[in-house]
Amino acid sequence: MHNIYNQRAQCSDAIYRPVNPIRLVRHAKGAPGLRWLGLGPNLNPSRALLKLQRLFDRHAIWARGRSFAQLRRLLAGSDAVVSLWRGKRLVGFGRATSDGFSRAVLWDIVVAGDLQGHGLGRRVIEELLHTPPVVGVERVYLMTTKSAGFYRQLGFQDANPQQLMVLRR
Repeated sequence: MHNIYNQRAQCSDAIYRPVNPIRLVRHAKGAPGLRWLGLGPNLNPSRALLKLQRLFDRHAIWARGRSFAQLRRLLAGSDAVVSLWRGKRLVGFGRATSDGFSRAVLWDIVVAGDLQGHGLGRRVIEELLHTPPVVGVERVYLMTTKSAGFYRQLGFQDANPQQLMVLRR
């Protein structure tokens, strides 16, 4: 069975080794390394803020056109941040805010389009749900426009009788 986490190449002597494995990074609160230094996996400089901007621009309709200043603000205000990397390529991202006991909200869950359908979105969600700011809360919220079916598979439900309200500015 082909699984993106365990993609393997076969050598002539029947030894297997990973080829471009997907690497998950759980960032510190506010993601200071990503936010200020552009650090990626292994704390290596990787221009991660630019890569996050590109991931949003290419794969997240709601997040297109965010400036570096806006990205730094949303990261700074995040209690949990997770990113997925394939080599030097940022291929997935998600973040959460939480009061630590009652409510948490998942934000900006995005996976590169060419890698969707391989369990990466699930991995981002599951990792966020197990971070200390989110793990013990009573309710976890998220908003989606086109992916409700995906989130239902992960146990999320419609918030009936609650209704989403927006104040546009």
